[in-house]
Amino acid sequence: MEPTPRPAVSIVIPTHTEQRWASLVRTVAAARSQTYTPAEIVVVVDHNPALYRRARRDLGGVTVLENLYDQGVSGNRNTGAFHTSTSLIAFLDDDVVMGPDWLGSVVSPFAEPRVVGAGGGIAPAWEGPEPRWMPEEFLWAVGGSYAGLPTTTSRVRNVWSAGMVVRRDTFLAVGGFRTGFGKLGSQNRPEDTELCLRMSALGGGHWMYVPEAVIRHEVPRIRSTFGWFLRRCYAEGRGKVAMAGLLDGSESLGSERDYLRSLPRAVVRNLAAAGRGRGLQHALKAGGVLAGVAAAGWGGVVETVAARRSERHLETAGATR
Repeated sequence: MEPTPRPAVSIVIPTHTEQRWASLVRTVAAARSQTYTPAEIVVVVDHNPALYRRARRDLGGVTVLENLYDQGVSGNRNTGAFHTSTSLIAFLDDDVVMGPDWLGSVVSPFAEPRVVGAGGGIAPAWEGPEPRWMPEEFLWAVGGSYAGLPTTTSRVRNVWSAGMVVRRDTFLAVGGFRTGFGKLGSQNRPEDTELCLRMSALGGGHWMYVPEAVIRHEVPRIRSTFGWFLRRCYAEGRGKVAMAGLLDGSESLGSERDYLRSLPRAVVRNLAAAGRGRGLQHALKAGGVLAGVAAAGWGGVVETVAARRSERHLETAGATR
């Protein structure tokens, strides 16, 4: 019996600023070094003509495109994805690096036809020291895999766009990432989670998490401050409520409710460790959990109020026509 041919994969890397040029070059080099050779590497520049010209000039052997949609990472990724023709499409952020076996590992679950997408583990690459107050349960705030995720390859609700692979036909069938919903400026909406939910809903497919397929995600010093952490949690709270409004309401937030139920144990565990003299950092981490929950909760309240005001405004506008 002849072996089943390996599916072809294209890698799409969105970028938007010259400040990440060195990181982008490293990410492209890591993509090129994969033992599971990608059919094409596509870099998409988000409305930055100078960066586009530089990428065209200096990134040989890479397809370089300009975002065809309004500014934002969702349209940027879609531009690259819709350009490709392979059966699988991988997405990487422009500030990650990974070992040569990453792509092969994260593609392996697609041998199961019901798998619509997969993603791997994400390890924060701190520019400075890791904050002593950062709870492992909140590493998602800096783009990392957090405590509580599966430790072996498992079915999950969603993965993250910093390093995900999607089945092309399902991705196209749902229209790709939702443009206008994602990361742009101070707005931080979970466009990757929203995509995962829509792709799963189409025909009942599912996502797989491959923890050993690790990428390292850069964390600049500016993102390791407590103020940034609170703003990020607040934005996440707003974003998840906004996502629920686009989909099936609170039913789409089941994973978030399970996650919240796990956090009291994290507080108790860290306070107990601090009480046993294992270090002040455990007390700080317990405080970090409480502060993160409060910030995210406040963001959810603000988004809920804003959504209701918008609904009332639309109802009033409709009644006066």
